Amino acid sequence: MAIVRVAIGSMMVIHGVTRIAIGGVAPFGGFLESQGIPAGVALAWGVTLIEVLGGPLLVAGRFVRWLSLYFAAQLLLGIALVHFREGWFVVGAGRNGMEYSVLLIVAFGAVALASPGGRK
Repeated sequence: MAIVRVAIGSMMVIHGVTRIAIGGVAPFGGFLESQGIPAGVALAWGVTLIEVLGGPLLVAGRFVRWLSLYFAAQLLLGIALVHFREGWFVVGAGRNGMEYSVLLIVAFGAVALASPGGRK
């Protein structure tokens, strides 16, 4: 399970760092505000910083259950706001669908359950 934890934690770091590097935090915040979510830019920065800081903590095996549950919830919100209406497939038979997010949610769930105290 450590390999899965390192892989998914790294994916979240890459996601957050890339959002910062391409100047995508403000547009992400604007999208959130367009969906009726207040303080979208501040929330976008919060999400991004949790990815950038929480990902390495997950990789290091720290706060595994809580970070896994947070990231799964974040991905569920992404499905609700964006990916569900695009369908299942990310590429091929569709575009921007939810299959990748669902796979990550399952992986985060498995890591959370396998963490100490995760089965209580």
